[in-house]
Order: sequence, then structure tokens, then C-alpha cells
Amino acid sequence: MRLDSLGLRLYQRISYLTFRFIDMSVDSLNATFAALADPTRRAILARLAHGEAGVTELAEPFAMSLPAISKHIKVLERAGLIARGREAQWRPCRLETERLQEVSGWLDRYRQIWEQRLDRLDDYLVQLQAAQAERDDPPQRGDQRDEHDPD
Repeated sequence: MRLDSLGLRLYQRISYLTFRFIDMSVDSLNATFAALADPTRRAILARLAHGEAGVTELAEPFAMSLPAISKHIKVLERAGLIARGREAQWRPCRLETERLQEVSGWLDRYRQIWEQRLDRLDDYLVQLQAAQAERDDPPQRGDQRDEHDPD
């Protein structure tokens, strides 16, 4: 039993290290999810999905000050979800999809795991239902025709 738990811990550690150094770093994943946790920031991203916009335009639907919207934009920018350009006096914000694609890939791995687990659970439930049906409806002796019965 001890060897199994050591093997599991080793496997978990190797998986963590692989994830940490080969895939998306934990820090950037945390920053992305932290940025996405706020509904105002998600609304800003939804607006930027339709094209570039300035801070004033992004602030219009919200009942908050421009400095407050600027803080939200800075969080999104630090998380790598948006970038700001410069065109004369206008500083348009645009959506950066690379980080969202990384998050989507990370989530897809877990989605596949859960889909496999749910498929196995479904198979198990089908087996349980079949076994229950056999117990509930065993073949009746009276259902079989007796060779000596003239009917």
C-alpha cells in the first residue's frame, strides 16, 4: 500500500512539473482566471470580441469612472488578454486571443477526463440496471410449456 501511495505522489509531482514547465505556466493561468473572474472585465472582453475600442467607449455601458475602467483594463492587459495600441491620440484596446486559447486547451484536457469518467459511469449504470431487471423479472417456471401439458 505504501508503494502505491508513493507512486501516486510521484506521478502527481511529475504531472505538475510537466504542466508547470512545458505547458502554460501556473502564474499566467492564475492571472488569466483572476482577470476573468470579474463580470466587468468579462463584459469588456465581450465588447472587444467585436473589434477595437477606446477606453471611453469601453466605459460607456458601466456606471463607473474612467479611472475604474482603466484599472480593469490594466488587469486584462497584465493577464495578456488585451493589448493597447497607439494611433495618434487614440489608444485602442484589442482582444488578444492567444491566452484564451491556452486556457481553452487547459480546460479541454479536464473536459476529456470528465467525459471519460462520465462514460464509464454511464456504462456502469447500464450494467446495474440490467442486473436489477434480471432480479426483478426472473424467468417464471409457469411461463415455460410443460411437454406433458396438453394445451
